[in-house]
Amino acid sequence: MYKVEFTERALKDLKKLDKQTAALILGWIRKNLDGCENPRQHGKGLTANRSGEWRYRVGDYRLLAEIKDSVVTILILNVGHRRDVYDK
Repeated sequence: MYKVEFTERALKDLKKLDKQTAALILGWIRKNLDGCENPRQHGKGLTANRSGEWRYRVGDYRLLAEIKDSVVTILILNVGHRRDVYDK
């Protein structure tokens, strides 16, 4: 069972969003990632300079994450709108 953790950057990104969007994203994380057996089934692996990271799509927003199998953790790195989340 995987556990979800957030970086300081991801928490800051979540606080910048309006409450409704942040609640939608947190609800999606709780439903699909927290305590899941295989977090890769919901996401897509990234390539090039973001190799090793995973992307989760929640509407127009993206969660960039790193899956650590050794400690059974999903570390959320960034949260943001799809137009600018990859620039961070």
